[in-house]
Amino acid sequence: MTIKDTLLYLGKATLFGLIMAAIFLLVTRYFDNPSLGNNLLQTRANNTVELSFAKAVRRAAPAVVNIYSLSIDQTRPLNSGSLQGLGSGVIMSKEGYILTNYHVIKKADEIVVALQDGRKFTSEVVGFDPETDLSVLKIEGDNLPIVPVNLESPPQVGDVVLAIGNPYNLGQTITQGIISATGRNGLSSGYLDFLQTDAAINAGNSGGALIDTNGSLIGINTAAFQVGEEGGGHGINFAIPIKLAHSIMNKLIKNGRVIRGALGISGEPINPVVAQILNLPDLKGVLITGVDPNGPAARALLMPRDVIIKYDGEDVPGVEMLMDRIAETTPGKKVMMTVIRQGKQQELPVIIDEKIVVDN
Repeated sequence: MTIKDTLLYLGKATLFGLIMAAIFLLVTRYFDNPSLGNNLLQTRANNTVELSFAKAVRRAAPAVVNIYSLSIDQTRPLNSGSLQGLGSGVIMSKEGYILTNYHVIKKADEIVVALQDGRKFTSEVVGFDPETDLSVLKIEGDNLPIVPVNLESPPQVGDVVLAIGNPYNLGQTITQGIISATGRNGLSSGYLDFLQTDAAINAGNSGGALIDTNGSLIGINTAAFQVGEEGGGHGINFAIPIKLAHSIMNKLIKNGRVIRGALGISGEPINPVVAQILNLPDLKGVLITGVDPNGPAARALLMPRDVIIKYDGEDVPGVEMLMDRIAETTPGKKVMMTVIRQGKQQELPVIIDEKIVVDN
């Protein structure tokens, strides 16, 4: 081996050693300072690194409130009210707007909101929407904690989530799980999509926060799966996605209610058998199975067995999309609908009505 080869060999070895030393220093710094990396890695007093959700909880938990629903016996009004329902809510803005479930406050004569810092407020109901089981309350207070909200990144199956609430009036409690499924619909009313999670949601958790590991709100906890009278405990729980909840909240703040359009039909997806019988070119569209005789569809001469393929110029791939578009249409607006009837395509104008919400 020549001197040149020896120097080249030593140079490579030295360079490799410097690179490994730099990597070691970066990794050490990463674990010693969680703010530089994953929020889940927490350095303890003994310099051990452990998985923790403490930072996420600290960001979101102060904005999750306990809601006490007081109901006064009208036959004995001078007596103090009794607690009829317990639940949770989430402070969404510095103005004191709180999102919760409608069923939490439905039968309350007076609603008391308790913050985690010990403050208590009497709240007013801004509005409610039975179809999505959402309600907005308002309190007047200074320096209210506000939950971080994530409207941009939709939750995915497998994401780790935390449920925060007041189960069984035990005080604020955190449970942990994952997103088990998204887009669960038909579980309460209409085509409402839910997030399914195995994070425990017990009585009193309703209206509380479902957050991600950054502490951002991704859903409003609403229900646990039950079979008959046996209650929950199946690890199947549901939350309203924050994008939907946030939209409903804004509408309730603006109008005190959610104004939805109505067409007056029932429909179902197109399957291969129906497509062949009705001579349809593909499986896109919605088959009308029923028409309200007093609704807009009847006035526009839509009939059962018609297939809606376009709504206001937009292709209709399926039932969920059509129902969403109808609900989002301003009542009184004229909409052109393209339908296939007996194998022939035609356009029909229809004036959308306002949907009447029945509060059960």
